[in-house]
Amino acid sequence: MRIAQVAPLYESVPPKLYGGTERVVAYLTDECVRQGHDVTLFASGDSVTQARLEPMCERSLRLQGEKIGAPLAHHLRMLEMVAHEAGNFDIVHFHIDYLHFPVTRRQRTASVTTLHGRLDIPDLYPLFREFADMPLVSISDAQREPMPWASWIQTIYHGLPENLYRPQEGPGKYLAFLGRISPEKRLDRAIEIARRAGIPLKIAAKIDAVDREYFDATIRKLLDDPLVEYVGEIGESEKSEFLGNACALVFPIDWPEPFGLVMIEAMACGTPVVAYRWGSVPEIVDEGVTGFTVTNLDEAVNAVQRACSLDRRAIRRVFEERFSVSRMASNYLAAYRQICEGQPDLEPGRRAISFAA
Repeated sequence: MRIAQVAPLYESVPPKLYGGTERVVAYLTDECVRQGHDVTLFASGDSVTQARLEPMCERSLRLQGEKIGAPLAHHLRMLEMVAHEAGNFDIVHFHIDYLHFPVTRRQRTASVTTLHGRLDIPDLYPLFREFADMPLVSISDAQREPMPWASWIQTIYHGLPENLYRPQEGPGKYLAFLGRISPEKRLDRAIEIARRAGIPLKIAAKIDAVDREYFDATIRKLLDDPLVEYVGEIGESEKSEFLGNACALVFPIDWPEPFGLVMIEAMACGTPVVAYRWGSVPEIVDEGVTGFTVTNLDEAVNAVQRACSLDRRAIRRVFEERFSVSRMASNYLAAYRQICEGQPDLEPGRRAISFAA
């Protein structure tokens, strides 16, 4: 198949540091190439890919900091470039939320959109009602719940390359927290779990500018505890050791998480997950096999103490069966074929515009 992958421009593909969506796009793109497909990636110019790269800006926008005053302008330009080349592809796969909907509705090339974020935002409902004809992929069944009436094609769980992380045989000596420091990720709760359990906690996390006030007001003072070590934001090459040497990943979220990539990163290392039962968590964690789901602090403290006894080889096997990149790519390729074979004619009254070069 001739496939276009359209990525956000805030991070490179894959990202240098934090960036879940861009990592998934990177793995999917390279695996589709490996399976023999002709893939073009529309992304920032510092992206690294096995596909043909169409650079939409010189570098990822976040790394350019205050130099980028209008990030939306770069994305709109990218949409025009994608539209111009659309006739060269069998399908265009978007990972940029809903920004492209008015364009894709008016072109004949098949398209699909993976929604990577939360959907429980009332402002989104009128938009998705208007564009109810857009084929969508969810990253968990829980993500769909606010809008079950949308044009869902499949739920496709994220996947990672099997050789990306090295599984560890023995249990580690600390709890791990990996991700962002933000109110919904509840690092404060992770610290309290570690304190009550008497187990050290290592924190590898970024702080976005929008969350700096929260960090200063709520989190900074909690880092003085001798059980707590803040190591800062880490890159891909450091995750295997960080997660693999932990006795458990704590994921004490307080929001409807659409997926939670860090959970399958931990499983790839053979590390169990202790997570609050929100959003996708019950779909991702196999209770008593790859970890435990909890609803309060007492349950979480009990769970981290039990997690160390779980079979790390079994956790790794579940990762290979459910969350490999080859499984993810195969599911997406099946979705592409489904959409291409059943692509309906444009609705009456919709104006067709040819964007072929």
